[in-house]
Amino acid sequence: MWRRCLCLRDRWRRLLNQPSGGPTATVRTGANIPSLSRAYAPPAERKRFYQNVSITQGEGGFEINLDRRKLKTPQAKLFTVPSEALAIAVATEWDCQQDTIKFYTMHLTTLCNTSLDNPTQRNKDQLIRAAVKFLDTDTICYRVEEPETLVELQKNEWDPIIAWAEKRYGVEIGSSTSIMGPSIPDRTREVLVSHLASYNMWALQGIEFVVSQLKSMVLTLGLIDLRLTVEQAVLLSRLEEEYQIQKWGNVEWAHDYELQELRARTAAGALFVHLCSESTTIRHKLLQD
Repeated sequence: MWRRCLCLRDRWRRLLNQPSGGPTATVRTGANIPSLSRAYAPPAERKRFYQNVSITQGEGGFEINLDRRKLKTPQAKLFTVPSEALAIAVATEWDCQQDTIKFYTMHLTTLCNTSLDNPTQRNKDQLIRAAVKFLDTDTICYRVEEPETLVELQKNEWDPIIAWAEKRYGVEIGSSTSIMGPSIPDRTREVLVSHLASYNMWALQGIEFVVSQLKSMVLTLGLIDLRLTVEQAVLLSRLEEEYQIQKWGNVEWAHDYELQELRARTAAGALFVHLCSESTTIRHKLLQD
């Protein structure tokens, strides 16, 4: 049922965003002023000003080099990531840019900027609490009472994921048709807080990012634990919308664009979480064509 995103993507982005200035001696990867949102809003576009992308290992981790320039964050910190695997993934984002650098496609770079600069100045406990709070409004815990076909669809598609999460973590989650949502037991929150505490700060930034995309803590857990694929998690998060599309039809290109964007952001967030836990050292340091 998935459809390809139409070719209006780039034109639409250009209409929504103003181009940024040319290259400077210090390569920064976002807006100069920190955002109060969970992650930096990337700038629009700029002309590609480098030819080669490479990574090097420094004292604080792995660095990204654009020709001979060191990549830096919006707050002018040295862009350094904790694992070589993540560095290669970020470098690949930069290496894949064509004549124009499209920052809005570089989700891994944006997540790294957020982790390095921490624009909202939150600590580990605050990140965990923010992610767990999504249980109160979790998409798959809210159910409709009609029409019957949608009721049945939600039951068939969402109940198995809730049952998996309850068994996997030994908790009670449930679902409700009330506008107030289900009553989540305190023990459930405590167990999930304890589970998330096993992740480092970088991985937690990625987890919260995925939760905010899917609007679901349960689906995020399923995705991170490899119970769900990105395509499955996104479809389940959009179940009611996809039901309405199948019934009434979709808006020309708009729904397809939104779907592809959500997939891209969710995939990047899940990859970010896993790469931030990556400890294997990869020998090759230089990215070549």
